[in-house]
Amino acid sequence: MQLIDGKATAAAIKAEIAEEVKKIVADGGKQPHLAAVLVGHDGGSETYVKNKVLACEACGFKSTLIRYDDNVSEEELLGCVDNLNNDADIDGFIVQLPLPKHIDEQKIIESIDYRKDVDGFHPINVGRMAIGLPCFISATPLGIITLLKRYNIETSGRKCVILGRSNIVGKPMAQLMMQKQYGDATVTVCHSHSATLKEECRQADIIIAAIGQPNFVTADMVKDGAVIVDVGTTRVPDATRRSGFRLNGDVDFDNVAQKCSYITPVPGGVGPMTICSLMKNTLAAGKKEFYR
Repeated sequence: MQLIDGKATAAAIKAEIAEEVKKIVADGGKQPHLAAVLVGHDGGSETYVKNKVLACEACGFKSTLIRYDDNVSEEELLGCVDNLNNDADIDGFIVQLPLPKHIDEQKIIESIDYRKDVDGFHPINVGRMAIGLPCFISATPLGIITLLKRYNIETSGRKCVILGRSNIVGKPMAQLMMQKQYGDATVTVCHSHSATLKEECRQADIIIAAIGQPNFVTADMVKDGAVIVDVGTTRVPDATRRSGFRLNGDVDFDNVAQKCSYITPVPGGVGPMTICSLMKNTLAAGKKEFYR
């Protein structure tokens, strides 16, 4: 069994990005600039945005953090998005999800200029991704594809089971894994109501678990030599930790790992690659790689 080290891979990619940014600036080009909008004080979102700011520093980007209390009106948030859309110095920006219940998330996503949508959630980017056109690919699926390629894990012709059907991970992951230029795999999408879920998993060469239930994937669901990518990050109580909790993946790691050829840990697997992919998208936005 080999551990897929997302933390080390992300650090290497950020160093590569930083070198490229140095060259761009030395040649008189513009320093990439990422903005993040954070609404409320959700602990997970706070940590995630803080890590994004640190990643921007590591990559040599400018970063701007815009904060609102969770009682901000939808109208005010839409106004903020409009300002960022029209700010020539901002290359890309994200509105951190989830948003408070009184705000229509989809309305906010659709109001973002797709040319600055480095999260890859806008319908134009989602549609372009689905038919294999250049675009911003949502960060977690892009991070997983990057990990598989960096570890030279064979995906072409393999059976890949995706657990979960969310718009952020499950659906785009399935699209990418079936496309010739990315995964070229035979893809099955399962979810918690799939009648033959265990049988499908037992036949899989690659399982990508993004179902949001701790320890959902057990050893009896995995065949020997399978590749396991664990996207789950659920906070579970842990009295031995100073924080009072620990992050738990969707995979029963201790029992599943011994059957695998490769597996991602939680934390330190997919998580760091998600932020790293956001940096890759921001660099592409700064270079006007996809949209002029």
